[in-house]
Amino acid sequence: MARGRPEAQGGVMDSILAQWRRERPDIDPSVMAVCGDLWRAADRVRDGVAANLTADDLDLAGFDVLLTLRRQGRGSALSPSELAQDMMISTSAMTNRLDRLQKRGLIERLADPQDRRALRVVLTEAGFALAERIVVSHVATEERLVSALSPDERAELRRLLAKIG
Repeated sequence: MARGRPEAQGGVMDSILAQWRRERPDIDPSVMAVCGDLWRAADRVRDGVAANLTADDLDLAGFDVLLTLRRQGRGSALSPSELAQDMMISTSAMTNRLDRLQKRGLIERLADPQDRRALRVVLTEAGFALAERIVVSHVATEERLVSALSPDERAELRRLLAKIG
C-alpha cells in the first residue's frame, strides 16, 4: 500500500473502496478505509519512534520499560509484575525485557525489603541518564510526527480514538 503523502493514500484507498463496492455492493467497505488509515498512521508513528531509538541500540520494548521506570521518579522501584501491569504485557514478556536491559547495565533487580522472595526493578545511573536523554528526543520525534495537527485537532483525535474499542 502507498506510504508517504496522505493524498496519495487517499487516492489508493478510494480505488480500493470502489473495487469493493463494484465486487460486493451488498456491503459497505468504508470501515476498511478508517481501519486502514489507523493502521498506516500507527505504523508511521511506531517507525518514527523506533528510528529515534536506533542510535542508542534500544528497541521499543526496552524503551517502554526505561520510561515507565523513569516516570516513577529517581530511585523508585517497581516489581516486575507492577511493570507488566503498567505496560499491559505478560509477566513472561517482561522477564525477557528486563533480562536484556540488565545485561546492558540499564536496570538492576533488587531484593524487595518487604518480601525476600520478591524483586524490585530500578534504573541504574546509566539507565536513568539514558531515559533522561531519550525522553527529550522522543517528545521531539512525536511532536514532529503530529505537527500537522493543531492543539484542538489533537484533542479531537484523542477523543475520537477513545471511542474505539
